[in-house]
Amino acid sequence: MPESPLWAPWRMEYVGDDGPKPACIFCELPHSSDLRSALVLSVEEDFVVMLNRFPYNNGHLMVAPRQHTADLTEISLDSYQALMSGLRRACDVVRAVLSPDGMNVGINLGAVAGAGIADHLHWHIVPRWNGDTNFMPVLGETRVMPQHLEASYDMFRPHF
Repeated sequence: MPESPLWAPWRMEYVGDDGPKPACIFCELPHSSDLRSALVLSVEEDFVVMLNRFPYNNGHLMVAPRQHTADLTEISLDSYQALMSGLRRACDVVRAVLSPDGMNVGINLGAVAGAGIADHLHWHIVPRWNGDTNFMPVLGETRVMPQHLEASYDMFRPHF
């Protein structure tokens, strides 16, 4: 039987792009005239919630402060509190919409720590299910995403 390829064409944008990077997505995309295409789920005074365009798993959200900074100590305590409330709410939405068995929630501070956008703080919320790690990421360095990002957006948007 011939091999069946798995297609994830949006990954090449990320994997193969060595060109100049666009302006900060957390600063620019909340001003987009098409929030769905920008994958922006919620724009609040102190934070923004977005789907990750290059997700680790279905429903991978990011929560970022509106203030452009890479330093946690530069965010006022009031803004930080609002941001953490937004992070909690986003976790509740992920639970309500996807019913995961758990989730990874975290932040990478600096490029050396794994931050793909190191100059703007952002928290990742990655839903997890029992058995969601299989041979593909281990052997093939590929992750199988069973749902298109725009379908995920349409599922999440009403909750924000």
